[in-house]
Amino acid sequence: MFNTIDSSSAKILFLPSSTCELLQRMNLPFASISFTCLLFVPTVEAAVDFSKEIQPILETSCVSCHSGEEADGELWLDTRQGALTGGSGGPALFPSKSDESSLYIYITLPADDDLIMPPDGPLEKTQIERIKQWIDEGAEWPRGLVLSAKEKTRQESQAPDNQELVQQIWAKIHKHSVETAQPDMKVYQEKIPKTGVEFWMQPIPGGKFLMGSPSDEPLREADEGPQTQVTVAPFWMGRQEVTWDEYEPYMITKVDRHKNGARKDYDPVKHGLVDAISQPTAPYMEMSFGMGQSGYPAISMTQHAASKYCEWLSAQTGHFYRLPTEAEWEYACRAGSTTAYSFGDNSQDLDQYAWYYDNSNEKYQKVGEKKPNPWGLYDMHGNVSEWTLDQFLPDYFTKLAGDAKNPFIKPKTLYPRTVRGGSWDSDPEHLRSAYRIGSDSSWKQQDPQLPKSIWYHTDARWLGFRIVRPLEIPSAEEMDVYWNSAVNKR
Repeated sequence: MFNTIDSSSAKILFLPSSTCELLQRMNLPFASISFTCLLFVPTVEAAVDFSKEIQPILETSCVSCHSGEEADGELWLDTRQGALTGGSGGPALFPSKSDESSLYIYITLPADDDLIMPPDGPLEKTQIERIKQWIDEGAEWPRGLVLSAKEKTRQESQAPDNQELVQQIWAKIHKHSVETAQPDMKVYQEKIPKTGVEFWMQPIPGGKFLMGSPSDEPLREADEGPQTQVTVAPFWMGRQEVTWDEYEPYMITKVDRHKNGARKDYDPVKHGLVDAISQPTAPYMEMSFGMGQSGYPAISMTQHAASKYCEWLSAQTGHFYRLPTEAEWEYACRAGSTTAYSFGDNSQDLDQYAWYYDNSNEKYQKVGEKKPNPWGLYDMHGNVSEWTLDQFLPDYFTKLAGDAKNPFIKPKTLYPRTVRGGSWDSDPEHLRSAYRIGSDSSWKQQDPQLPKSIWYHTDARWLGFRIVRPLEIPSAEEMDVYWNSAVNKR
């Protein structure tokens, strides 16, 4: 085929160069027909710019899991040498050979393949194409450059569990709060619509308290002070720790899910708000470890799993639920007390209020069987340790200036996050109101999955949580932080 352009006295033909050469050799008379030979040059893609195109992909989608002391699969993707050396599955990069490079192979797997990388969903087509081209061009990487993990913006997420979903849940909660507003905070019972399971919420009055332990408290830790005055707004708190009756229907759904918990069959037409929320992938074993289920506290979940449970619960009930902040937890645990425990300083009285190492028979026990604290909360000391929202900081108290109001240390990294309360496996001093620890990646050491699951702490069989509902409804942006602070973090 060729194009013809009319001229006043001639027809000008634009011909491929090969055709031109043939006609010229034939020396044919063209009379009023002239022709112009065009040289067609194949289109060549511009070379890939590592810093602008590849580095952002690696830092937001790969480095968070493949860096640090315990890189998944012993594969480090924060340096070129690490990618070339590879991990347990061999090198990630074979320069000039994309089809042999696992970095490229794993990002091109089908979206429903459990081995696809990154685990939270496939990269965009253009990103995959540029990675392939970069590898085939020799996988150039600036000498000495060490990549650092960057947070992927949730606004860009193509998964149904994104900020738009949070905005929809916020609208439902706001509408429900207007319709059901009560003049006073009271004890109430809530039924989970999808399961019919009920739970109780206790009102916690707002107020001021002295957070942390005094310097002369026996067996105190250095990270429990100096004591600081803190103001806490009113909220409701779960009367008891979240039980398997409440948690297991959220954890086990018999639905095929991606590693990030999104339904593989998600359809926005037939699925609602609750279905769009990421939920745990199936556990590899029975997660109560034979210690009991009905009436017993749920255990061994990550903070992310506990927070997503709160979102799942909120979307159903129209009430905003989340984990407590570290300050809220201690305030509720103390219940107005200033002693080592909510009932006083004498650890000999623990048997009346708590399950711990000396009386637990080496396992957790049913919730609510010991005496409650003065505000009607059971098992704040012992049974299972409890997640809070905050990043764990050894110098937490120095970050609180003067009369801190509703302090919350927004997490920047996945570890450590703050855990409170002590457990059935703890000694008495670790059940004190001010005692605090930080989470650790070793809590999922026995997890056989690669990369490690974002849902389970297989080695923390003493770890659970309870929920709170603040009186004041936060913004959708704040809800997103509370429910998704572990997303895309290592």
